[in-house]
Amino acid sequence: MSQILKVQWIISILWPGFLVAGAATIVTFTVFDPVEISACIGGPDISRTGWYSVGFFLFWFMSALSSLLTCYFQQPCQVVQGTQDPE
Repeated sequence: MSQILKVQWIISILWPGFLVAGAATIVTFTVFDPVEISACIGGPDISRTGWYSVGFFLFWFMSALSSLLTCYFQQPCQVVQGTQDPE
């Protein structure tokens, strides 16, 4: 796989995940106050901005993992098994 194709593959995983994480963070923390939830469950004393950051990175990880699995499963079986060179 050429260097440009690797970069395109990585960006095709991370960029949609970034966009979804941003939207999910906005929607989630519009409905729920992270400081109140943390106080109710006895979580660590972190500022709102800290919770927003933690939430964003968790959402980014989950959505990037979803994009990664999509890229993996759209490959033909021969490429995954190593019997054919990817084009």
